[in-house]
Amino acid sequence: MEKEIQLLKELIATPSFSSEEDKTALLLEKYFKNHKIEYYRYKNNVWAKNKYFDTQKPTILLNSHHDTVRPNKSYTFDPFKPFVKEGKLFGLGSNDAGASVVALLAAFRRFYDKENLKYNLLIAITGEEETSGANGLVGLLKQLPGIDFAIVGEPTGMNLAIAEKGLLVLHAETKGIPGHAAHKNTVNPIYLALDDLMWFRDFKFPKSSEFLGEVKMSVSMINAGTQHNVIPAVCSYVVDIRVNDQYTNEEILSVVKENVKSKIDIEIDLPSSSINKEHPVVKAGIALGRTIYGSPTLSDQSVLTCPSVKLGPGNSTRSHQADEFVCLDEIKEGIRLYINILEMLV
Repeated sequence: MEKEIQLLKELIATPSFSSEEDKTALLLEKYFKNHKIEYYRYKNNVWAKNKYFDTQKPTILLNSHHDTVRPNKSYTFDPFKPFVKEGKLFGLGSNDAGASVVALLAAFRRFYDKENLKYNLLIAITGEEETSGANGLVGLLKQLPGIDFAIVGEPTGMNLAIAEKGLLVLHAETKGIPGHAAHKNTVNPIYLALDDLMWFRDFKFPKSSEFLGEVKMSVSMINAGTQHNVIPAVCSYVVDIRVNDQYTNEEILSVVKENVKSKIDIEIDLPSSSINKEHPVVKAGIALGRTIYGSPTLSDQSVLTCPSVKLGPGNSTRSHQADEFVCLDEIKEGIRLYINILEMLV
């Protein structure tokens, strides 16, 4: 564990904003070299497979990300100077998702040179997760062997998120006829948008999810007009839709277009994900006393087409907040549970 904690400190001390992870990728390369593990790099993604990888066997992907958001302005210390206090390691990316990165690496190292495993193991520490970038996991997947299921490392308290809400962000626009506010104008785009705005507020998709609840639609931005005495030509707004595992994003979009008059364009399109409660990895986690739940936050699960579970040390509520930290005991527990779960599978 000491080597992994040292790596995490080095990762924290090295800025790695999304698409700028080249220096932390070098740290990951160094880690693999020091442990004599053959590795590969694609852009800022670093990955490896177990020593006795067999193409005839099913494959488990272990994935987490080494990019971070930019530090919250409310930090009370330098976010790039890690320190330990009262059993907590402080610094940007310590919780999201550095703890998962190093815990997964420790677990992978445990199994790397084991012979006669039932499953192959792939580990991929990837970039651009925070921005859903094209050069992160979604780009790397084209380089990887086939994957049967994945464990995605994110701060979940080492409980299993077996479902994750998808995200559909829509840009909507109504057009009117611009003119002077003092004159009669019957085509005001703001008024045209009102019925659609009310529909987004009031409509309920009928199918609810056991773990993710209902689909949630929120109008989160609106823009129209430049001055008080001019009727604008356009009213535009943005709709944030959190999609449960009962609908595809295409189904949601179809319902929206059937019910609103605004012109609709897609800005973000990330599907929901889920894994069957009877899947071996879920049953292994439950047998070890872990709980299962549905996650409202997005991760790289959204780009995977195989079954996946989100599981990692730390606490999701600390992510993206000032004075981020992870408890050293959480990392220790994460390593232990990752290894125990994999021992029950491989």
